[in-house]
Amino acid sequence: MDNRIIFAAPSILSADFGNLAGAVRRVDESGAEWIHVDVMDGHFARNLSFGPKTVADLRPLTKLVMDCHLMVDNPQEYIESFAEAGADYFTFHAEAAVHSHRIIQSIKSAGMKAGVCIVPGTPVGVLEELLPDLDLVLVLLVNPGFGGQKMIAPCLDKVSKLKALREERGCRYLLSVDGGVTADNARLVIEKGADVIVAGSAFFNARDDREAVRKLKGLA
Repeated sequence: MDNRIIFAAPSILSADFGNLAGAVRRVDESGAEWIHVDVMDGHFARNLSFGPKTVADLRPLTKLVMDCHLMVDNPQEYIESFAEAGADYFTFHAEAAVHSHRIIQSIKSAGMKAGVCIVPGTPVGVLEELLPDLDLVLVLLVNPGFGGQKMIAPCLDKVSKLKALREERGCRYLLSVDGGVTADNARLVIEKGADVIVAGSAFFNARDDREAVRKLKGLA
């Protein structure tokens, strides 16, 4: 592996919803740098999860980066509410947007960093015109909606392509991956080019949180 800084982003979608404050404390004490918040509206993704109030309620509990992944239709309608809630990253789906460039500029104007996500069936090519303006690209390695799924391994090729494009074009976006990442495959994901490792079950089901983070970052 190279000398890149790797960030661990435990996903609270796999936490105990009855004790999200406790989940945030676990992440805070684990050595992870980010908290990943999966936002689903029941339409774009076949599930319901968190909204801006969740982010607002958790924000005072941690200084970690609040990484919000919006699996929703009409993502532009949520920009202001998540900015006010204290989100650091606002990542929307390329598949849910028509005017992606406009949305990216609105996210940045609201004081957040802008990310775009693609599902397993979407090729990297749809992002090429957006890459210079992005702070984050999130590659889903499973179909959106539920945690605990097995990684769709061929999707890792997208990570490699996006890493190569970043180098060729001199872009600065971080590469994030989400879906089926475990202690056993995290090193491979990092070798493909990921900078941010999102993991739910692999963190919240672990016996040792700090060791889980070390493994997710390829350090153990």
